[in-house]
Amino acid sequence: MTSTPLERPVRQSLEGPVSDPNPSRAVWIHADESCLGNQFQDRASPGGAAGLVEVWTGDGWERRDYWISEPGTTNNRMALRSAIEGLSGLRYPCEVRFVSDSQYLVKGMSEWIHGWKRRGWKRKGGAIENVELWKELDREAARHKVRWEWVRGHAGHPRNEYANDLAVRAAREQDASNGLVPSGFEEWLERQREEKGRYLDEFEFTPPEV
Repeated sequence: MTSTPLERPVRQSLEGPVSDPNPSRAVWIHADESCLGNQFQDRASPGGAAGLVEVWTGDGWERRDYWISEPGTTNNRMALRSAIEGLSGLRYPCEVRFVSDSQYLVKGMSEWIHGWKRRGWKRKGGAIENVELWKELDREAARHKVRWEWVRGHAGHPRNEYANDLAVRAAREQDASNGLVPSGFEEWLERQREEKGRYLDEFEFTPPEV
């Protein structure tokens, strides 16, 4: 049986070291963040970050969810945490396509961070916002080969919309998944079809495009 990099695969336990000589290393992570009440300056803004992690095993998808929350935060901070949590949940180095609607995250990791590091974690305009989180994310990303991709939010992309729903729920309920857990994406997608007539042309069981 092929090993996957996910923490808690449905079909087997991977508590020990990876022993499969040909593990599945291609991973897709669709992440989003939420910050409730950030239009108010005189009160805390609870936030959440979440993601859908997918691995193609050769005969089907392994899917996991994750989410975290903070009682007072910002969208930018939650975007960074969405990436930290997703990448840290992978058990060994992988090729990762990380998809987010946060330009702050995607541009930061694909463009800005290189100059910051050359200047000793400083930018020309002054201090770097959330610098400790950027450093933590840089360490996590260094374990993998990550391709950072931006997608427009609230534009009908089902995986992005699902991650958004997880993040909003986490912000409201102020809870966490405590790692990767079995995904509810397929059930959520079916409800969207039945109740709202959405995503009728989405084929969630087909192999990834090469």
